[in-house]
Amino acid sequence: MKKRSGWKIIFVLSIIGCLCCAGFFGWYVYQTYQVQKEYQELQEEMNTAKETAVEPAEEQPTLEEIENAEFTGEQEGEEAEISESFFVDMENPINFEELQAINTDIYAWIRIPDTKIDYPIAQRAGDDSFYLSHDMYQEPRFAGCIYTEDCNSKDFMDPNTVIYGHNMKNQSMFQNLHLFADPDFFKSHPDVYIYTPEGVLKYTVFAAYTYDDRHIMNSFDFNDPAVFQQYLDEVFSVRAMDANIREDVSVTADDHIITMSTCVGGQTQSRYLVQAVLTRSENDG
Repeated sequence: MKKRSGWKIIFVLSIIGCLCCAGFFGWYVYQTYQVQKEYQELQEEMNTAKETAVEPAEEQPTLEEIENAEFTGEQEGEEAEISESFFVDMENPINFEELQAINTDIYAWIRIPDTKIDYPIAQRAGDDSFYLSHDMYQEPRFAGCIYTEDCNSKDFMDPNTVIYGHNMKNQSMFQNLHLFADPDFFKSHPDVYIYTPEGVLKYTVFAAYTYDDRHIMNSFDFNDPAVFQQYLDEVFSVRAMDANIREDVSVTADDHIITMSTCVGGQTQSRYLVQAVLTRSENDG
């Protein structure tokens, strides 16, 4: 009798466990649907703004579908003061008035052609971890938001601006950074665009590789040209199997770079980095 009673208890506990799992899965699916719907609505608003804008002198890259899903894995920010010589001559389709009406923390937008990376960038003063678990509407979400920390200014004029995003199982957010592990994709996709209220910045990807999980901005004094140059030299000397380096691109301590960082599935102490250098105009010294 005791044996039979024990099996009954195990059976009941198993049923309860299954119901809990089903409930959690249902809640997760609902969360995923809500986030995806929000980004799709935002995409439609940005496309409407683009359609009503003046036609550009050059062909303007289109924004791609934005998705969301489960992830695998000391100066204060300042207002933008970007040198006009860095802006490229192309239409800016992003309506920042609408975005900042949604969330005043949003200050830029990042897009990489032929990927799903096409998102607003936010920065939360005094709370660097906020957008790890909150979306652009400041609502709690697994996928978070693409963001920078307030150790970086908002003008992208720091020597190195680190941009974070989760590694999503449905290939959204910053998961598509892993596409740069393919040498052919790396070679054929050098461009990254960052839209700001003042204009459009164009970057050239020069490195993509797996790194450790150290906090980059706290580990190197990039304001010291000697330290920054040594760091760049080390990047260009990376020879790991999954590393891709664009040897024909010159990057020095006088440049401004972005480091896009995401997780590596199954490697909690690793990060995948894609780095790009800001394009300088012919008139910029």
